[in-house]
Amino acid sequence: MKEFINLAVEIRRVKIMLSLQTSIVGRKVIYLREVESTNDLAKLLALHEDEGTVIVADRQTRGRGRIGRRWESPEGGVWMSVILRPPLVLEDLPKVVFMGAVAVVETLEKFGIPGKVKWPNDVLVEGRKIAGILAEGKAGTVVLGIGLNVNNPVPEGAISMKDVLGSNVPLVDVFRTLIARLDEAYSLLKERPASIVEKAKSRMILGVPVIVVGEDIEGIAEDIDEFGRLIVRKPSGEVVKVVYGDLSIRFAQR
Repeated sequence: MKEFINLAVEIRRVKIMLSLQTSIVGRKVIYLREVESTNDLAKLLALHEDEGTVIVADRQTRGRGRIGRRWESPEGGVWMSVILRPPLVLEDLPKVVFMGAVAVVETLEKFGIPGKVKWPNDVLVEGRKIAGILAEGKAGTVVLGIGLNVNNPVPEGAISMKDVLGSNVPLVDVFRTLIARLDEAYSLLKERPASIVEKAKSRMILGVPVIVVGEDIEGIAEDIDEFGRLIVRKPSGEVVKVVYGDLSIRFAQR
């Protein structure tokens, strides 16, 4: 914790005014040139910052995804976290992840890019990863982190908005659009949580052969249930509900 207290003191915090017409998400934006992890800093700042505060950085030096995996975060992408206090229990954390995924897909659509949600927390374009979502919750507060490849170089197997469109994309426009979509999705999550699951399902890669990595589960990803669990039908006909895991899709997305 001391490391991040020092970071918050030493680095210049800038509020950027983006003319955001939002009700909760983005009421305050803290912009940093560089940070180790926006999620880790957001968890520290959540002790005294209001709900909806967004931390965004040009670069992350220790960005991470699920299970502590390194997330490449060079300049040119959107690396952000938002402090939320949803009226949900921790078991509902997948709904917050789906909310982020829906907002990313809707942002991509605004720029003419069709994206699909890959359970549990990725967004794919042309079968390659363009965004990842990480939600971490404790004591009534959830920090939702989103990494979206925009103009940045990407590792093998990933893709950026620039790769798809063939030219640089205005980063501020992407950020502004994403904040607006997040604000809309968060209002829906608070009012009708089940609707977020339905919206995510409508944008999810389903009906394809999958393997749950590290588990003895292989079959067709048929659906998700009301809690966000993935429903897989094995070749034997047995139906399994997967709460947590990494998914390997066995052929190209449709």
